[in-house]
Amino acid sequence: MFRKINDKISVSPQISLDDVATAKTEGVTLIVNNRPDGEDPGAPQSAEIEAAAKAVGLKYIAIPITHSGFSGPQIDAMIAALAADDKVLAYCRSGTRSTLLWSLAQAKQGVAPDEISRLAGNAGYDITPVRAMVDALSGGQ
Repeated sequence: MFRKINDKISVSPQISLDDVATAKTEGVTLIVNNRPDGEDPGAPQSAEIEAAAKAVGLKYIAIPITHSGFSGPQIDAMIAALAADDKVLAYCRSGTRSTLLWSLAQAKQGVAPDEISRLAGNAGYDITPVRAMVDALSGGQ
């Protein structure tokens, strides 16, 4: 269920409370929630996932991404999350927003767009929706 982008981060569709324990057994140390509360009232909400994460000793942060797009503060928050010495699991409804936010964070740090696209593609995700932003943020690398 978790799709590995690189050794630092995996992404996933919506996780369950049981998936939190699975993430820990797979070496995850930080869960990043990119799904806004209320998007699917039947899914575990932020506070529930956070409580489950903390109960098994995992760190947790929420960087909710709505369907309206990505912002500079969200990109910076993802950069900060990835800067720590943690193995990250980021999730949203399908894993796409998590992957796209990771892509933008990588680009802002100067990673080559083709490498970002390759890694995302290996995990089954297409960065085409944000490719122009990735190109711009990377400084044309």
